[in-house]
Amino acid sequence: MPLSDDNFGVVEEKAGQALAVLAESLFLINLMLLPGIAFVILAGLWLKHRDSAPPLARQHLRQATLVSLWGGALIVILGAIIILAGGLDAAWTWVLLILYFTCIHSMLILLGMYALIKAMAGQRWRFPLIGPRFE
Repeated sequence: MPLSDDNFGVVEEKAGQALAVLAESLFLINLMLLPGIAFVILAGLWLKHRDSAPPLARQHLRQATLVSLWGGALIVILGAIIILAGGLDAAWTWVLLILYFTCIHSMLILLGMYALIKAMAGQRWRFPLIGPRFE
């Protein structure tokens, strides 16, 4: 049976798509595997390519970097507020802190997976509330 010339809807890679996928992958690696190390690599990529990358890559790089900063700030600052309000000895402080961390962290992972899917499809996407606006 001869091979078909149909492409079955697969489109050629768009300009900057590989860099966009790398940015969103580093965002997820920062959340799950190598926190800090992956962020330094991601921030370095953003600083290197923020002016020269194609629009798709620039948007995903900027978003992954800024959402990493926002996510870290949300976890650290609100976590500290919960501890200061309840004290380290109160059981409810720990229940609330663990519940808060689990919900925020899980939501960042879920939205990061969606951002990775969009990057793999060559599409722009913005995180709700904390994602930077499109340029």
